[in-house]
Amino acid sequence: MDLVQHASAVRLRAHAPYSGFQVGAAIRGASGGVHLGCNVENVAYPQGTCAEAGAIAAMVAAGETRIAEVCVIADSPAPVPPCGGCRQKLSEFAGPEVRVIMATTRGKTLTMTMAELLPGAFTAAHMERP
Repeated sequence: MDLVQHASAVRLRAHAPYSGFQVGAAIRGASGGVHLGCNVENVAYPQGTCAEAGAIAAMVAAGETRIAEVCVIADSPAPVPPCGGCRQKLSEFAGPEVRVIMATTRGKTLTMTMAELLPGAFTAAHMERP
């Protein structure tokens, strides 16, 4: 099963009773393991969790800390990119060369690298003291 298929399957488990906008994410870790996440809404909107954040948490819980590839899927007219917060979260574990596949349930895809999605990413190097 490829990442799009994994993300598509987990998307159906999303808890999105308020927006109806189900999102699925699949992350392939550096070891080859696949980690899944779906969005989980809360009536207090800021308290919800994005699919990408859920997949990152599953990856870390499995003992992995490096992302090799990402896929995000939603039922939308065009491929949906990760939100700004998730781009930053992904960049914590993914190098600038890591591919992010964005897909729709109708088969459209768009692939970009992390560097293209988040140019000028904030990194730990920015916190180093001279």
